[in-house]
Amino acid sequence: MDSEQRSGSIERLLRTIRNRVKLIVLCVLVTTLVVYAASKHETRMYTATTSLVFNNSQVDQQAAGLQPVSGNSATAQQDTNVKLVELGDMAAGTATELGHGLTQQYVHKHLSVSAQGESNIVNVSATAASPRLAAAIANTYAKLFVTEQQESNHAYYAAALSLVDKQLSELSPAERAGPAGVELQGRAQSLGVLAELRNASVGVAQVATVPTSPSSPKVATNTALGALLGLLLGLGIAFLLEHVDRRIREPDELVATFGVPLLGVVPETASLSRRRRAGEVRRALPPSVAEAFNLIRARLRYFNVNRELRTLLVASAASGEGKTALASHLSGTAAAMGSRVLLLEADLRQPTIAEELGAQPGPGLTDVLIGSVPLDQATQTVEVDVPSAGDPAGRAMHVLVAGNVLPPNPGELIESAAMASLLEQAERTYDLVILDTPPLTSVSDAFSLLGKVDGVVIVSSVGHCRRDAARSLREILEGAGAPVLGVIANRVKDQRRSPYGSAYLPAKLPSHRSSRRSIPAHIAASPSEDSERLQSNPSVG
Repeated sequence: MDSEQRSGSIERLLRTIRNRVKLIVLCVLVTTLVVYAASKHETRMYTATTSLVFNNSQVDQQAAGLQPVSGNSATAQQDTNVKLVELGDMAAGTATELGHGLTQQYVHKHLSVSAQGESNIVNVSATAASPRLAAAIANTYAKLFVTEQQESNHAYYAAALSLVDKQLSELSPAERAGPAGVELQGRAQSLGVLAELRNASVGVAQVATVPTSPSSPKVATNTALGALLGLLLGLGIAFLLEHVDRRIREPDELVATFGVPLLGVVPETASLSRRRRAGEVRRALPPSVAEAFNLIRARLRYFNVNRELRTLLVASAASGEGKTALASHLSGTAAAMGSRVLLLEADLRQPTIAEELGAQPGPGLTDVLIGSVPLDQATQTVEVDVPSAGDPAGRAMHVLVAGNVLPPNPGELIESAAMASLLEQAERTYDLVILDTPPLTSVSDAFSLLGKVDGVVIVSSVGHCRRDAARSLREILEGAGAPVLGVIANRVKDQRRSPYGSAYLPAKLPSHRSSRRSIPAHIAASPSEDSERLQSNPSVG
């Protein structure tokens, strides 16, 4: 179970990325270009570094007669050295010595002091818009620090020498000749030498050279970080939109939402729902679309193993799913194979089949139900394709439109005994009756038909159908005990092609429970095999 949940989560993640890949790529490109342009227009700064080396030996203290101080760790001594370099008035002295309008604040802001690893070397780095100025600031600051340390050491040794001389002056000649006097004289001599040498415990290990390349901006690094930021931003927006957007975007989602098999996938094409003028011949579909309807028809036939399917109801969750166009083309596909097909328009509120097929205005379902016109006089014949040389007569199907005058009580007419009698008569006359109904989640007119047909086919437009509407339709169908055969995914833009045609290849075989019948394992028979079986059983075309 956990592996299935993880697999489902990964599939949803990949589906989200695939659905929003254009947005993600756009975010990456825009962010990368913005960061690149900003980096290119940013002022170039140069960094120069001077290295100072500290002499932490205590020989000088021993020469001055002091006891060596021990116990400081290397890290503590390193931190002390860094603090010594940062303290003092070297920033003000550097600004005064260099000029160029420099201030103490500028030097402080553009100068950094850091230790070099665990050694006794401290780096003094200066950054400026001019490479020469950066080197001058670093070298001047380091020079002033070394000079200050030398002056401090000279004053220290001079004060120590003054104290030793005072002690010597207080000794008698005999005491001067003694061990204590000799030791004081030696110490005085060492201190005098150290005071004159002006020795310092720090020196310049390496002077700063003029940098040849800027230290900032780092265009390549900033651009790469911008691309990464754009990717994260794009993914965040994509997942946010996917969470807010409740539309179903993949045929696999339809299977999971409705819990029924996927009967087929119809690719998006403008010719599928093109309106026709009255009397205009119904042109053949593009090969990919025609093959999709052939596969749907073939799969529907396999529900006829144990029971004939003579009446099919085409339903959708909402308007605009392409239900009417698919019902008419599915009828035409069955009629093209030689079956007697009746397309019955049960949408008495907003009928569109007459406009869809270019049918003549005249009486229709309403007139038949009220008894003013018999069924055979109300039906019209519509050619389903262009006549060919091998079949000059072409093929046709019968259509029963809603009628010229729409009734004020469509739900009552559809639920009437006259409608049940009409369906029985149509089943005796035709091999297949396909009913086009209004959206089941919008009006309840067609609820009574759900238990009177042999099968229900759901049509859902990918990218248009909302998950909440789909769940409502599923609840309606399950509550009515409707014999749902499966779902047809309409207007699919991106199809994964198989080696044998343009059929959609699902990511994996869905696990589902059929509402009334199960699909046999031999559902994948080829159209040629299906044509051979059609001669023995023409119930669904």
